[in-house]
Amino acid sequence: MTAEEILKDPKQLSGELRLKILGLYHQANAGHIGCSLSCIDLMIAVLFLQKSADDTFILSKGHAAAALYACLNTLGEITDEELDTFYLDGTTLPAHPAPRQYKGIPFATGSLGHGLPIATGIAHAAKVSGDATYSFTLLSDGETNEGTTWEAAHYAIQNQLDNLIMLIDKNGLQGFGFTDKVLGETASVEKWKAIGFETVEVDGHDIMAVSAAISGLKEHRNGLPKAIIANTVKGKGVSYMENKLEWHYLPMNKDQYEQATLEVKERYLNELTNA
Repeated sequence: MTAEEILKDPKQLSGELRLKILGLYHQANAGHIGCSLSCIDLMIAVLFLQKSADDTFILSKGHAAAALYACLNTLGEITDEELDTFYLDGTTLPAHPAPRQYKGIPFATGSLGHGLPIATGIAHAAKVSGDATYSFTLLSDGETNEGTTWEAAHYAIQNQLDNLIMLIDKNGLQGFGFTDKVLGETASVEKWKAIGFETVEVDGHDIMAVSAAISGLKEHRNGLPKAIIANTVKGKGVSYMENKLEWHYLPMNKDQYEQATLEVKERYLNELTNA
């Protein structure tokens, strides 16, 4: 699917990738479905519409690996045969991204709080070398609880890394509850602005709004690192998963998988069913 086709109908690609994600998790009988569905539209905006061939993307919330694999498959970097090995013994596509197998996965992630430090280092290296590329990273709102995230943020501010673009998937839920009940609101616009990030807030399921936000931030080479706070819904697109903590972990049974795929087809691909 070309950028021009995506611009005409971003919902189509969103639905197709959701179906791939559901298929991968059902085949593997694995969890982390909800967090992949919450961030897939953010990945579309970055990987399909904004990232150049020389830019770097780090999926800090590595538990959403299936969403990244689905994107890289559609982009032609991961073959269908490789995608079918997801979660299997000996795979190059494990539950969390492993490095040095694909250009689109330059670092291992999954231990939360590591993605922003890595992306910050990449952005600083580009600055030092006079490289005009961007360093993108996608965080969960839960990992803004991590001390390493804030240490990296201050490093980015101190070194004026305006080529760093951080997106936070703010779905309001983390491993053990609602994020605002665990350590308070650590993914707020106010906090990230206060420490020195140029910060915007968007609907994280509006692909074109996310893409426009990135474009706007790219225009500001003003010495400020960039943050996009993207309001999302965990399990977006599947009614019984939306905003439900258990879909951080649970696998789908056969009936649940069938219902999920039917709902995605109806909501995103306009395929009416009798279910």
